[in-house]
Amino acid sequence: MNRIDGRAPESLRKIDFQVDVASHAHGSVLSCFGETRVICTAMLEAGVPSWMKSQGVAGGWITAEYSMLPYSTLQRKPRDINRGRLDGRSSEIQRLIGRSLRAVIDLSVLGARTLWIDCDVLCADGGTRTASITGAILAAEMAFRRFITARKLSASPLRQLAAAVSAGISEGRCVLDLNYLEDKDAAVDFNYVMTEDQRLIEVQGTGEEATFSEEEMNEMLRLGKKGIGELISMQQSILARFDPTANLEIIARIAGA
Repeated sequence: MNRIDGRAPESLRKIDFQVDVASHAHGSVLSCFGETRVICTAMLEAGVPSWMKSQGVAGGWITAEYSMLPYSTLQRKPRDINRGRLDGRSSEIQRLIGRSLRAVIDLSVLGARTLWIDCDVLCADGGTRTASITGAILAAEMAFRRFITARKLSASPLRQLAAAVSAGISEGRCVLDLNYLEDKDAAVDFNYVMTEDQRLIEVQGTGEEATFSEEEMNEMLRLGKKGIGELISMQQSILARFDPTANLEIIARIAGA
């Protein structure tokens, strides 16, 4: 029996990555996992946080910010600035995005720069954190390639690609890449972040008022590895076609900075 959207248990949603959607960013990607859509941008800025300077820490830094735009959900979501604070979920997700990128980016090659990653959710239908991480990796590598073209970096700091995907137990079955309807009623929900050689960066998993067996946990991991392998193949295809010289205005701005 197929799932609510017609997919087989092992199938990803329709995945799409549209590059250069933000004309002023050094790298930008619209990351689409089904109806979930996230704009992921990467910008490199001279300088590092003050704590790095005071502690004499060499290299660069990566900071991620994540937000859900007011119209991204069925009911309008107030902006964090109007509440005067970042909500706990958004704070946890942006820390996850930052950790995921720092796991695969060589900060010493980055130099005394800060890589700013911004992930803004346009439409939320489950898996916003996984779409954010997967798109952010692409946006960062696009930015790095442009800095190399502008002779501001000698090599890409990205050691290897990484991606993220969810898996869970929905209606008694282990399934890959849950949409919102599956996620909200799932008995178990996992998020996986892995490198292209399928080493784990982070695993988040919990039973939602339910338990799960070791066999089910292993099956969800298998599904996660399968999905991430497919996502990284898509990232590789996008980067194989990406021409950093196609937008000379961005290259000129980088070179003149």
